[in-house]
Amino acid sequence: MPKMKTHRGAAKRFKKTKTGKIKRFRAFTSHLLEKKSAKRKRRLQKSDLISAADMKRVKKLIPK
Repeated sequence: MPKMKTHRGAAKRFKKTKTGKIKRFRAFTSHLLEKKSAKRKRRLQKSDLISAADMKRVKKLIPK
């Protein structure tokens, strides 16, 4: 059986942590920023972990 290929779109959006969890970045940071509060924009800069419901699907996309 051939090796699993990494889904390149997912590889650009998600990173695996050392413990095997998957890190993601938040949406809503690219434009229309004037109406968003400074507190909200700061919070959106930080990364987050993906939900447990999506873990199985995303792990298939990033096998390594």
